[in-house]
Amino acid sequence: MEMANWRGAAGVCVNEQNEILMVLQKAPEEDSNWSIPASGIEAGETLEQCCEREFREVTGVTVKALNELKVRGGTYENSAVSFELHYFQVAVTGGELVVPEGDFLIEDVAWKSLEQLQELKLAYPDDLELFQSLLSR
Repeated sequence: MEMANWRGAAGVCVNEQNEILMVLQKAPEEDSNWSIPASGIEAGETLEQCCEREFREVTGVTVKALNELKVRGGTYENSAVSFELHYFQVAVTGGELVVPEGDFLIEDVAWKSLEQLQELKLAYPDDLELFQSLLSR
């Protein structure tokens, strides 16, 4: 199998209240939907570093990437571009929750309980399964 054209990392952060940190994003010409912080890898970064950087940039919270939870793979643009997104469980190490200023794509950042997650419009609805398994521990 060839290397994916696009590789990225996403972080799943569960707090002591059994909530997951979610980001509300508005894509051009699309409705807003909720997802965990995720980003494409930048030159010289490991997947873990990518996950940690993106978390800090979009939520204000600093985290440490722990174990890998899953990999989402697929293709865009009629299979012209393949992608893989690596999901990591992350632990908060510092910082505080802020909605980034000047990032017009990000509308909100918030902790969401399992009940709330089930009601949200998720970018990837099948992530709910992963969230449920983490929150029911």
